[in-house]
Order: sequence, then C-alpha cells, then structure tokens
Amino acid sequence: MSEQKPILHKGGTISVEATQQASRPRWRSYRIEIDSTKKDSSWWIPFVSMLLALIVCGIFIAANGMNPFPVYKKMFTGAFGTSYGLTETLVKTIPLLLCGLGVTIAYRISVWNIGAEGQFAAGAMAATAVTVYFPNMPGLLIIPTMIVFSIVAGGIWGLLTAIPRTYFQVNELVTSLMLNYVALLAMDYFVFGPWKDPKGMNFPGTPMFTEAQSLPVLGDTRLHLGLLFGLVAIVLYGFFIKYTRWGYELRLIGANPEAAKNAGIRISRHILLVMLISGGLAGLAGMAEVSGVTHRLMYGISPGYGYTAIIVAWLAKLHPIGLVVSAFLFGGLIVGGYSVQTIGLPSSISEMLQGAILFFLIAGGTLSKFHLRRIR
Repeated sequence: MSEQKPILHKGGTISVEATQQASRPRWRSYRIEIDSTKKDSSWWIPFVSMLLALIVCGIFIAANGMNPFPVYKKMFTGAFGTSYGLTETLVKTIPLLLCGLGVTIAYRISVWNIGAEGQFAAGAMAATAVTVYFPNMPGLLIIPTMIVFSIVAGGIWGLLTAIPRTYFQVNELVTSLMLNYVALLAMDYFVFGPWKDPKGMNFPGTPMFTEAQSLPVLGDTRLHLGLLFGLVAIVLYGFFIKYTRWGYELRLIGANPEAAKNAGIRISRHILLVMLISGGLAGLAGMAEVSGVTHRLMYGISPGYGYTAIIVAWLAKLHPIGLVVSAFLFGGLIVGGYSVQTIGLPSSISEMLQGAILFFLIAGGTLSKFHLRRIR
C-alpha cells in the first residue's frame, strides 16, 4: 500500500484525514424561512378555519354533556331551514355587510379600523337625532336626511381615528378601539337621559319612530330596504376597486406603500378619505338598524356587529362576493345562536364560534408565511 502524501492547497497543506472527511457525502437538512412580503394567505385557509372552529367548539359542547351534531343541526335549520329564519338571517346580514365593507376598504391600504362598532353607534345616534329634533319633517325628506346624517356622523367618527394616524403617527388600533367606548357610552347617555321615552317606564330607549321615519319592509317580514343599501355599496366597491385609478392606487398602497409614495401618491390623503368612507358605511348600518329593525334607539342595539365585521372581512379575503357570502353566513350564525336557546344552550355559542374562527384565521395567515426549505 503506497504512502499517502499531504496535499498542497493555496500555499498550505491539508492532511489526508481532512481530505477523506471532505470526500464523505454531506447530509441534507431543513430550515424554516419566513416570507415577510407575503400578505395574502392561501385560499383554502378560511374553509379550514371554519372546519377547525366547528371541531373545537364541538368538543366544548360535548364536554357540556350535549351532542354537538344536533346542536349544529338546530343552528342551521334555525337560520336557513325556514322562511322566517332565512329572512331573519338576511336582516342580520345587512349591518354585517355594511360594517364589513367599511373594514375591508380600510384594510385595503393596511389601516386597521376596528372602530366600526363606534361608527355604527354614531350613525344610529345621528339618524335618531333627526327624528327627535325634526319630528315634523316632510315624509319624502325624512329618510334621505337620516341617511345623510348617519353617513356624515360615521365618517367623522372614522376621521377621529385617521387624523391622529396621519399627522401624529398614532396607532389606529388604539384610537379606533377607544372611540368605540366613547360612542357607546354617549349612546347610553342619550337613551337613559334626554332622549328617553317618557312613556317607556324603565325601558331605556327613545320614542318609537313613525311610519315615515321607518324603512320600508318586505311583506310581513322584518327584511327592510337596508339590504339594497348593502348590495349597492358592494357593487360600487367592486367597480371602483377594480376599474378606477383610485382603486388601483388603493391596491398599490396596500401592496407596497414605499412604491406608492415614490410614484407620487399622497398616502395621507388616501387614509383620510378611506376612513371617511369606512366610517360612513358603518354609520349607514346604524341608521338601517334603528330605522328598519328596532324603530328606536335603544340600549344594546348592537350585539357586536362592528367587531364581527372584522371577522367577516378577513374571511372574505377583501373580495366583494366573498363579503356577501361571509356576512350571510355570520348573520345565520347569530340567528342560529338564538335558536339553540330552545334546547338549553345560551346564544353566546355563536360568539364562541366567531372567536374560534377568528383565532384559526389569524393562525392560518401566520403559518402560511412559513416555508420549510431543504438545504445542503
């Protein structure tokens, strides 16, 4: 066996042992990488999120001593199985659709508007103020005036979030959330104080609206004209976001703010305008609720439409048709929550499902940014 000699390399020597180790096959390993530029999650994540939410909530229902399958069946039939349930689901769809659209438009430019609940309340108060202070307004003017007042009030409430964000770099999550409480407490002040119906005994609410101050309804149902408001708003949103320069600028700001700024787009102006529109849509939802459903401003008028609208927008992935479907499903979830009370479960089961869906949506969107890559 011949003697092995050291190998010269770049002015030095490499031992025979090191040379043999270098010639051995190298094992492959894996590492996890995060794609920070990816904003949209995969299309299947909303479906998986809903399925996982049903499974997890089903476990809690089973732990409560009940079979989850009859419970889910009761919720489904209560919301979609009868004509009454279907119309009630559409009634709940209206505020979710309008508020969800408002949240969607804001998120298009990466502005987190979680203040739709307060903007909803501001619109409801503004519409009620017309009935309180102008009770003798002609019938042909009263509904249009209520619509305009509610949109303006909701838009102003949205601007209270946009102005600090634009000029003072204040986080909109904090301001929009805090303004929710301000609006809700202001509404409580009016329904318990100066606007309280003197004939209402201890029930906190304003006097009932007249027929001229109420939105038209479909037949003997509670389904009202507000559904048309939502559908028209969705069509306009789909058209403007896809076929207009303004929509292109919004999409560019959301995708790459730095590129939009370099292209000469005034981002601050767009934030103000978008929050004005976003708040106005939520305010219109408040007007539709007081004029079309409750026919008065009352305590607890919203079961959390503004917060549920955030989940609606996420589940729809900001798509117009997706918003209609998502709002309809969550409207059915609210109505189904009421129907399970007849079998001994609280209506808050729908809130549990909403929270679970949001949790899995956020988790799925985060995990979709991780990639497993094989390396040598």
